[in-house]
Amino acid sequence: MSEPALSLSELVERRGRDAPRDPFCLFEDSAITFGRLAASVERLAGGLAGAGIGPGDHVAVMLPNHPDHIYALLALARLGAIHVPVNVHLKQAGLRDLTQHSETTAVIADARYAAELVPALGSGSRIAVWRGVMPARAAAGARAFEEVAASTSPPPRPAPGSDRTVAIMYTSGTTGPPKGVALTDRMYQVAGRTAGLVADVRAGDVLFLWEPFYRIAGIQAVTLCLRRGMACALVERFSAGGFWDQVRRYRATQIHYLGGVLGLLMKQPERADDADNPARIAWGAAAPVEMWPIFERRFGVRIHECYGLTEGASFTTVNLEGKVSSIGRPVEHFEVRIVDSDGRELPAGAVGEIVQREREPGLLTSGYFKNAEATRAAIRDGWLHTGDLGYRNIDGLYYFTGRKKDSIRRRGENVSAWEVERALSACPGVEECAVLGVPSELGEDDIKVFVRASRPLEPGEVIRWCEQRLAYFQVPRYVAFVDSFPKTPSERIRKDELSRSVEDCWDAERATGRARRPS
Repeated sequence: MSEPALSLSELVERRGRDAPRDPFCLFEDSAITFGRLAASVERLAGGLAGAGIGPGDHVAVMLPNHPDHIYALLALARLGAIHVPVNVHLKQAGLRDLTQHSETTAVIADARYAAELVPALGSGSRIAVWRGVMPARAAAGARAFEEVAASTSPPPRPAPGSDRTVAIMYTSGTTGPPKGVALTDRMYQVAGRTAGLVADVRAGDVLFLWEPFYRIAGIQAVTLCLRRGMACALVERFSAGGFWDQVRRYRATQIHYLGGVLGLLMKQPERADDADNPARIAWGAAAPVEMWPIFERRFGVRIHECYGLTEGASFTTVNLEGKVSSIGRPVEHFEVRIVDSDGRELPAGAVGEIVQREREPGLLTSGYFKNAEATRAAIRDGWLHTGDLGYRNIDGLYYFTGRKKDSIRRRGENVSAWEVERALSACPGVEECAVLGVPSELGEDDIKVFVRASRPLEPGEVIRWCEQRLAYFQVPRYVAFVDSFPKTPSERIRKDELSRSVEDCWDAERATGRARRPS
């Protein structure tokens, strides 16, 4: 397998030269061509260079989904600077931790985030470029994005090399601080190429893009469009109520999802014209099994499920065969195995940890920024240990069964919290849920579920829903209702902050007077 020779910057230059009038980005009422993209990136890169940003600088970018954000990330790549995408929902403590840990020397931000960002930056000397009205508390020497983007000074030529780090992207699990994943231009290219495969891109296709650019899914979409010469329809944020109207407006043929997105769309009131939309492929990760065929029928699309990590160029396996519940087969550039706790490969059908190894150098992250311990734990003997559980069937298809650290031992059986959460998330009235293992008087664990509801729910209703969809040992014993969940900066529920006490919740065994047994 040969890797593409063109970098992000070279792709922008080539598209601007060879297809200047072709549409690249549809945003609100504008159509941005590849020619305009190339010119805008060149001007912004020149302006940022004039402001003092150069090769190797770490630049935090806190912008909404907007063409300016695309110009910024591509201009930084053009200069050889390192893009540090910032979640726009972060508050002061999270912003301070990220900007300090990432050693940012410059910040490009929208003024709407100034109230949280300015105090987090403190008194350190950073180059600041603000989009919109300059914040009243902006540091001396701060520059306006609009002026920088209008520069007529040519930027220096970009440093060559596809293995140069272009970004540090912070990801987090349910515990511990976020980790900064080092990403190279080569990893973006591989992600963009595989995205084109999963999305089944054809001539004239339009990708509907709602994913924010602080996630790799947003940036891989930009790379995909540059590689395939296709257009994206960009919206500032996901809107369940307006989703299909936006898809129709832009004639989008591909939509991207995460598991929760499909659920939100399914919970919208049914319309007679649900299937009357231009979308052909819905591609993404964690499609709920029960919902998968129903979603396809209702909206007239074909689901292409995939699985992967930011650390592994976004894609590990892809399912182009339509096998419901499977995450598919390994992509060509990774070897994938299922292993036990000692790293030994397991046979077909056995559940173990999903690990992956690159078939060519440079397709896995070089590590977590300033976190050698986490790097050593994740990458061992060339294998990336995902922390996810799964199995392979005899036909070579892979299946995801949950997070390793979320595994619960109950009644002699291993229970994946993810499986319980997936089932319960489809229950009408359940907005969010989280499952924990809690101590049992019988030893091992009992299961406690936390529910944030959109309507009044009875605990028994939750249990009955689970009983109809889960094995007896997977059905929760305890139910607790919450108004909100503590979240990580990447909007994952912080399970380490949820109470493992069973004194404050409803107990199914106490209510029914019997322990749950197999039927």
